[in-house]
Amino acid sequence: MNHLFPTYNRWNIKVASAKGTKIIDDQGKEYLDFVSGIAVNNLGNRNEKVQQAILEQLDQYWHVSNLYHQEPQQIVAKMLTDYSDGDSVFFCNSGAEANEAAIKLARKFTGKSKIITFKQSFHGRTFATMSATGQEKIHSGFGPLLQEFSYLDYNDSEGLSNEMDDTVAAVLLEVIQGEGGVVPAEAEFLNKVEELCKQYNALFIIDEVQTGIGRTGKPFAYQNFNLSPDIITLAKGLGSGLPIGAMVGKSYLKEAFGPGVHGSTFGGNPISIAAAKATLEIIFQDEFLDEVVEKGEYFKSSLHEALAGVECVQEIRGSGLMLGISCHVDVTAIINSLRDKGLLVLNAGPNVIRMLPPLTVSKEEISQAIELIKIEMAHFEMLNPV
Repeated sequence: MNHLFPTYNRWNIKVASAKGTKIIDDQGKEYLDFVSGIAVNNLGNRNEKVQQAILEQLDQYWHVSNLYHQEPQQIVAKMLTDYSDGDSVFFCNSGAEANEAAIKLARKFTGKSKIITFKQSFHGRTFATMSATGQEKIHSGFGPLLQEFSYLDYNDSEGLSNEMDDTVAAVLLEVIQGEGGVVPAEAEFLNKVEELCKQYNALFIIDEVQTGIGRTGKPFAYQNFNLSPDIITLAKGLGSGLPIGAMVGKSYLKEAFGPGVHGSTFGGNPISIAAAKATLEIIFQDEFLDEVVEKGEYFKSSLHEALAGVECVQEIRGSGLMLGISCHVDVTAIINSLRDKGLLVLNAGPNVIRMLPPLTVSKEEISQAIELIKIEMAHFEMLNPV
């Protein structure tokens, strides 16, 4: 008997072990992991330096609560602010919690309630972050949502200009919509968002939960543009698989988030902080990030070349090692077939194959994945001619 709620469409894989870019099931079958725990294991499975940091912290203390000063929290917070436009950090346990904190802070600081987000966005599954998410399938069945969220068309500067006024507390967006189809924001649109937020004294919040921690070849994806958001939210890749999230904000926001205003019992847990520190020490290095850019460009250009003759492919998009193949067809059968052949990838909606390999992936492994994708997509087209 299964004693779990059926909240996940689980694949028919029982994981026995995992290391680097590989996952091994209970039958000994090896898979090339281009899911990375959904952009979590940016250093691959069981990175040795991260594992050693976790073990060392286990020998000191596991949990003492945020009533005490914990120097490792200060160290990780400084690393995040040194490599971002932020000045202060609030630690929590997930991306949804980070976005929840950002929503609360925006309303508290501005004294306003309206928050603008975008269609096909994804910001979490708590009531506030579900309400911020611009997807009906996420809302369905839960009754009235949290009020005063507006969902606009992504990359539509004119629509945003028409919606913005003095009642807006914040604009919340992803630089690349992940769950929404690996859809990148346009530079002109992002600049317009920042301009309008300043004009109307609204906060500019960027959700970096999936795009942050080196995924696009920068510490944070917004740094590929000339932007300086008021708040960024993080999770996923921050702890290399241990639960941790963070909200990073500008110094002037501190006045609105004083003692007793917000909190998290497990936020900044010592074990997760140890994992985050080791993770950032590796990823936030210029040489490492340069390699991510190089591998991302190789991945994208090689995909274009390999899939040039595949008629069902509409577009290849994304940045760094966050790429999507947009198709004219439902990609479920292709993803299932790739899994059977030993390559793990995701969907992002019904028509997009989403690929999130570890940032440590080799070019050889990228080439191996592309060859499998090419073969399976050609086979799919043969069986399902356009």
